[in-house]
Amino acid sequence: MPEAQLTAAQQAAAEVVRRYLAQAEVTHEELEPGVFTCELPGEKKLATPVRLDVGEHALGVHAFVCRRPDENHERVYRWLLERNLKTFGVAFAVDRLGDIYLDARLPLSAVNPADLDQLLGSVLAQADGSFNTLLELGFASSIRKEWRWRLDRGESTRNLEAFRGWLERD
Repeated sequence: MPEAQLTAAQQAAAEVVRRYLAQAEVTHEELEPGVFTCELPGEKKLATPVRLDVGEHALGVHAFVCRRPDENHERVYRWLLERNLKTFGVAFAVDRLGDIYLDARLPLSAVNPADLDQLLGSVLAQADGSFNTLLELGFASSIRKEWRWRLDRGESTRNLEAFRGWLERD
């Protein structure tokens, strides 16, 4: 949507997002007026891609967490629903393919640097904090296979260290 077609409230919210991302030194791109993409750096999940959309009434925040689990779908999705009871401002969701996202809405009237910071902080905390659990629940067979392959060939298992405990018990 061209900038001229954004309402005054949308233009104001987009400007807050622009300034916030620049001041927070978050590398970002504005795909079109009011539609931003960025990546939030993490520890367990190295980067969380985020899209911020200034809509008619709200700022939408959409963050990719992980692809559709290979296995154990019911347990993964149940864990996500239970986790939603503990999240602040964001909720886990799945798309039509089963890929996992974090989603949030903030009324345009509430778009300010402090609330935006709190919301993106919550996105990062949930994406990063849930990542290893989601991998354990939904990709355990693949992780076991990779672990065995690496051990058999004397390859480094450094990027699998978070799973060492349950892998060695198997």
